[in-house]
Amino acid sequence: MILLIPVRKKYIKHHFTCSEHFGWIACILDGNTMNDSSQISFDEVKLTKYRELTEAGASIYPASYERKQTLAEIRERYAEISHDPSEGEVCTAGRIYIIRHHGKTVFIDIGDASARIQLYIRKDEVGDEAFEFIKKYLDAGDIIGVTGRVFRTKMGEITIWVRTYSLLAKSVCAMPEKFHGLKNTEARYRQRYLDLIMNEDTRETFRLRSRAIAELRNFLNGRGFLEFETPTLQPVYGGANARPFITYHNSLEQQLFLRIAPELYLKRLIVGGFEKVYEFSKNFRNEDIDTHHNPEFSMVEIYAAYHDYLDMMDLTEEIVTDLVGHALGTATVAFEGTELSFDRPWRRLTMEDAVKEYGGIDVYAAQLDDLAGIAEQEKMDKRETARTHGDYLALFFDHYCEEKLVQPTFIYDFPIENSPLAKRHRTKPGFTERFELFVYGMELANGFSELNDPIDQKERFEEQDKKRRLGDLEAQMIDYDFVNALGYGMPPTGGVGIGIDRLIMLITGNNSIKEVILFPSMRTFVQSDEKKEE
Repeated sequence: MILLIPVRKKYIKHHFTCSEHFGWIACILDGNTMNDSSQISFDEVKLTKYRELTEAGASIYPASYERKQTLAEIRERYAEISHDPSEGEVCTAGRIYIIRHHGKTVFIDIGDASARIQLYIRKDEVGDEAFEFIKKYLDAGDIIGVTGRVFRTKMGEITIWVRTYSLLAKSVCAMPEKFHGLKNTEARYRQRYLDLIMNEDTRETFRLRSRAIAELRNFLNGRGFLEFETPTLQPVYGGANARPFITYHNSLEQQLFLRIAPELYLKRLIVGGFEKVYEFSKNFRNEDIDTHHNPEFSMVEIYAAYHDYLDMMDLTEEIVTDLVGHALGTATVAFEGTELSFDRPWRRLTMEDAVKEYGGIDVYAAQLDDLAGIAEQEKMDKRETARTHGDYLALFFDHYCEEKLVQPTFIYDFPIENSPLAKRHRTKPGFTERFELFVYGMELANGFSELNDPIDQKERFEEQDKKRRLGDLEAQMIDYDFVNALGYGMPPTGGVGIGIDRLIMLITGNNSIKEVILFPSMRTFVQSDEKKEE
């Protein structure tokens, strides 16, 4: 069991063997680690070594180390090395993964962000004292710096014959078992740092994520878009139908919301005269957590003046195809045993036609009572709030169609009832110029011909506000300032929001959003007061 005990810093040094900079110390009462993000899981054997070294005055956390080569650079430079040691020395550093003792020699596997390599240490090379230090104090997880010459072993392994070494950071937590790594899914999400240490696949997922975001920025910048930052804390939430997180600002003495989308602020920029804008945003929605949803998630929202929703569909195709190609070198993605083809053009299907095809229902040819009966028979979610043909069209689409949209498919022409920010359709009364992109049953993007009629927008907001006051927790508030902005005139504009996390899921072949978010939201296990007193 581990207890966290608050103590005054001046007493730590004299009464506990723990470094002075901890305001809390961990007392390890037995070998069990509690599954709680508030607990510290120091290893008792490693702590003993830490104490001995610090009491002896050893420098086990030096401020710097002049590393001259990464492990990948060494591997590349000496790819053709023979069994004879190289003429010049290398100077590198990395984390210890495996230590193998063989009498007067030690083999150590170290790794850095770029590669892994083997070290060969001989007692007669480093000296008796330094060799004994390795045997007594070095552990898997420690970070060391080494100098030495490179050679190839009889087994063909590129290896550094170590001349000197330095301990750069002492690990005091136990590493996972060396052959199986960190496999427990819960532990991987809660201790992502350990997951990254142990699992190359995880590191590669997040390398790819970083490169994909950089490529997307390059794509947009190359087409004349400007990147902006808009408020995360907002006095009025909007831009999507979602339940917000609520907070309070003491100095302003007012309630604020974490943004659910940056849309209304980016469109203010269009009003202000910027014609092509985008933002990578962290959005927050107080919703369920599952394999496709996390309360904190990443999106890129893009707006272009003098474009419409057809233009934004084309742009979305270009963006996703470009990212898939750069990441994988192909337009085909393997996902859960299915080959997804991102070759353009993608299928485009109206919402009406999708419900006819997958649900066998012509919504606008049916009576409302008949539609209500179908919804009740199928026990559809949110059936109680459906009142119009447009409501039932959206309801039936969610129920019958989404999961069947495997290959990239644009669903377009949404009913006005569930599209409060989209422009009315130019030829189809009761509809809006809105689209969503679906891949493998997941919504990947959402775009409109943006509503720029301030009177219409005000009326749509008022309808949303009525729903909100009647208990719809996802309905939008009235943003009077945004309506006022539209009153100054916004040019015809197209916009689209693309979910970064779900896009990375597809590219990397991961079926859970938690695999592509570094630190996903997790329940914190808090001890009861009785437990704390124990």
